[in-house]
Order: sequence, then C-alpha cells, then structure tokens
Amino acid sequence: MEKYGYKFSFGPWNISEGADPFGPTVRPPVPFEQKLAAYQRLGFDAVQFHDDDAVPNLDDKSPAQIESEARALKSRLDDAGLVAEFVAPRLWEDPITVDGAYTSNDPQARQYALDRTHKTLDIAQALGTDLMVLWFAREGTYLREAKDAVRAVDLLVEALDDMLAYAPGMRIAVEPKPNEPMDQSYIPTIGHAVALGLKTRVPERMGVLVETAHAILAGLDPADEMAFGLAYDKLWSVHLNDQNGLKFDQDRAFGMVNLRRAFDQVLVLDDYRFYERGIVGLDVKALRTQAPDVAEKHLVNSLDVFLWLVERVRSLDRDAMQACIDARDYEELDRLIMQHLLAL
Repeated sequence: MEKYGYKFSFGPWNISEGADPFGPTVRPPVPFEQKLAAYQRLGFDAVQFHDDDAVPNLDDKSPAQIESEARALKSRLDDAGLVAEFVAPRLWEDPITVDGAYTSNDPQARQYALDRTHKTLDIAQALGTDLMVLWFAREGTYLREAKDAVRAVDLLVEALDDMLAYAPGMRIAVEPKPNEPMDQSYIPTIGHAVALGLKTRVPERMGVLVETAHAILAGLDPADEMAFGLAYDKLWSVHLNDQNGLKFDQDRAFGMVNLRRAFDQVLVLDDYRFYERGIVGLDVKALRTQAPDVAEKHLVNSLDVFLWLVERVRSLDRDAMQACIDARDYEELDRLIMQHLLAL
C-alpha cells in the first residue's frame, strides 16, 4: 500500500502479553528479535523505545555498559533498516517514584529521576535519535493538599532545564495525559505542555507529542490538540489510537471506535504536511481476547486505516467543502464529509 510520504513507528510494548490490572497475561511473550522482524514485515520504519526497552536493567549498569549495549542495538536497527524515533525514561515503575519523579516530595526520588533521565539521553544519542519523549506518568497527585502545584511546575521546569543542559543536541517532546496512573496530572493537555516548554531556558528545543486517547480522556478532540501543537510549530510526534469514552487508557486500534474522529486527525496532519515534520507513531494494544497467532492485526489495521484516510483526505472535494462553509450550510458540510467517508 502506498505510504503517501509518511513514515510509521510503534513501540515494542505494543506487541504485548495482554495483562491487565485485574488478571494475568493471556499471550506468551515475544522476543525482541521477533518484534524487530515484525517491524519490517508489517511495513513500519522506526521503533519507539523506553530506556529499558533499549538497555534492560540499566539501573544496575555502568555508563560504559549502557553505551555499549545501546550502540550494539543501533547496529541491529541499522541491519534491519530501522531507526529509533525516540527514547523515553520509564520513571513510573520503581518504588522510589510512588509519589512522583520530578515532582516527588522526596528529594532522593527527584534526584533518581534526573539521574535516570541522563541515562535515557545517553541511550538516545547512542541510538542516533535527537528526540526524547517525556510522559509525566506520576507527576500529579491523588489529593490536592499532598503537593504544592505551583512548586510542582517549578520543579518540572528545573528538571527540563537540567536535561536541556545535559544534552545540548537533544529535543524534548512532552506527552500530556490528564490521569492514570495518577488521579490528577499536572500537565494534562497540549496547552499545558506547550506552556511548560516556554518556561524553560531553551524553549526552541521543547515540543509536544499528542496521543489520541489522552486527548479524549481530557474531554478534548485529538485533532484540535494536534492543531494547537501545529500552530506553535511544536507537534513533533503523535501516538495514534482510539478510545471508548472517558475510561482507562484503552489504546484501541486507530479509527476502530470513531472513524470521523480519526478522519479529522488525519485531515489536520495531512493538510499541514506532518510527513515533513515527524514520524506517525502508533500506540495500540491488541484486545486482551485476541489469540496469540493473530495478535499483530491491531498494528496492521491501524496502519491501513491511516493510509486509507489519507486517500480520503486528499480526494476530498475542497471546492464543495468551501462552498458549504461560505454558505454557512454546515448540515450540508456534515453530509458531504460523511458521504465521502462512506464512499457514497
């Protein structure tokens, strides 16, 4: 299938064992080498990494060991014809970060977060990417009085300034989410993420990543969140998926819940030539009920829906669309879009 100038990525965690908070795994683990082969077989171009996806157990390794393993992984990516899109620090699974990482009330936890992020930046540079993604998983609170929210923003800016100084060649994209695992996140939307970056010492190296499901969980439209990032020239990555309402983060296959909503995301990305700005990332999980031998279809389906919607976007009758807008006939515009999506 034609890729219309786009490149695509997903993370190794998107081929998963299907565990959830209430039950065990339902599929056997897939070795990383098999996942790398799947990237090529399924038509993807790049790999999203957490730091410990790239270098397992990195807290127990020296800087030299971390660099050596990261460079070895870079060679494997090169051999597979793949690149690393970004690396992200995994700061939410260590017991020390139970109260947060960069915004923890515990100074030792804050120092751990900075030290771990330095390792992440080292890994990213060894893998040949200039992009680090920050998902502030535990930067928030379960009850308002437990933390000072003004100080929390200052702590985040201090941490970002430290990262920017540590790795002058790197860009940082903040991936906001309003909740889960923390009940209330300090950086819940793209507007918050853009504003946070503008408070740093090097705002030109601060950007954002929009995830479809995270925007929906905030009660916002993902296409509008992408548009906001594009308006500031800060949209450096996307995580496309879908979501059944204001629930937990479901990571459904792209476009499988709300096709019109998916169309609007592709419309803004394609109209503003995102294929010249960044890689289209998927963050999708196979349904827990999916059998192991067909547990890659969520990736194939998401990629196919995106490319099909690019064709729908590029074949849209813009003159007819503009005529509806000029006449303020939005009911007809509604019908025009739906007819086009349904190929009627």
